[in-house]
Amino acid sequence: MKTYFVYILKCSDHSYYTGFTNNLERRMMEHHTGKNKDCYTFDKRPLDLVWFETFNDVLNAIAVEKQIKGWTRRKKEALIKEDWDKLVLHAKNYTQYGSQQDNGSSTGSD
Repeated sequence: MKTYFVYILKCSDHSYYTGFTNNLERRMMEHHTGKNKDCYTFDKRPLDLVWFETFNDVLNAIAVEKQIKGWTRRKKEALIKEDWDKLVLHAKNYTQYGSQQDNGSSTGSD
């Protein structure tokens, strides 16, 4: 059975990069060495792996990667910190709760 990974990197500019791979160690080496000059992370090194999850179903892993890529910065940070209460709070409708719940910095890319 194959294993797949969804991961989040924190870049040197404090932005986050979300990716998907079937070999996390190899993919991290590619990011760190700058193998692909067209990759988002190329000029944002050094990088820190701040979160990853393992999957056995490739379609599930791809769906989770796409879901996380659509999240706000603060929602990603709640996931990274495993702060489930804040993750739920940040998932609520922004127009209803947005400005009231934003106590942290929201600068940088999602």
